[in-house]
This record gives sequence, structure tokens and C-alpha cells, in this order.
Amino acid sequence: MPDTPILLREERFHQIKAVLARLRMDSNARVVFLVDKDGQQIAVQGEVGNLDTTSLASLVAGNVAATDGMAQLIGEKEFPTLSHEGEKESIHISVIGRLLLVVVFDEKSSLGLVKLRSRQISRQLSTLFEEILQDGCEDLDSPFSEITEEDIDSLFS
Repeated sequence: MPDTPILLREERFHQIKAVLARLRMDSNARVVFLVDKDGQQIAVQGEVGNLDTTSLASLVAGNVAATDGMAQLIGEKEFPTLSHEGEKESIHISVIGRLLLVVVFDEKSSLGLVKLRSRQISRQLSTLFEEILQDGCEDLDSPFSEITEEDIDSLFS
């Protein structure tokens, strides 16, 4: 189902935000993002401040795409986790199917703790998104699924 659109209802969005908030608290992270592999931000939880979240989401997706290419060159399907450690801030990325879980943390946390908590939450997010995709497939069977952009345009012409 990689091309299935993600139709996110408000209730599901709040569930995702709650999962991200729990991860942020349990890992003592500064901010947690959920991004798709196309670089679209799905949800964010934490201290964003003046962080350009749109650029970060795009760069994370590009980073994962590049490392997927490296993985394939050495005979691996993908690298399921990536970490970048800086002097003050670090980033940990978990690949969950078509989703990227991004945790930004500082010296108040540790890579080991972030990896452990991210692994636990990844299973929960995977299950949640399977349900979301099933919900979306059910919605595609609705009477509104047959309405095209041309139909809408003709109403307002």
C-alpha cells in the first residue's frame, strides 16, 4: 500500500500527537516529529521554537533516501535507524514503513534511551497507521470518492 493516500481524521491525529507526546516525555527529547518518506510533516510534538520544521522534514526524508541507496549498494534493504550526534543537539530517525519518526534531543537525554523508547513507540505507530490506512480504504468506497476535480470546477463555472 505504498501509494495509498493517508486520510487522517482529527481523532487519529490526536492519537498520533498523544503517542509522540509520550515518546517525548519518556525519552526526555526536545521535539518529536512524524514525517512521511516524501518529506511531508504529519505531526510534531515539543519545543519547536524557531526551528524550520518544513525544511527539517524534507531534509530528513532526503537523508533517509540517500542512506537507503547506500544500504542497497552493500546488499541491505534499508537502514531502519539513523543517528546524527552534534555537539549540543542530536537527531535520531526511525524508519517505520513509509513513516519517519524523528527525535531531536540534547544532553538531557542519551542516544540509548532515545533508541529504546523509539523502538517501543514504533510498534505502536505502525499498528495505528495500519488502522488509518484501512480507514482510508473504507472512505474510498464512499459516494464522494467518485467526485473529480472537474466535477467541482464545473459547479463553480
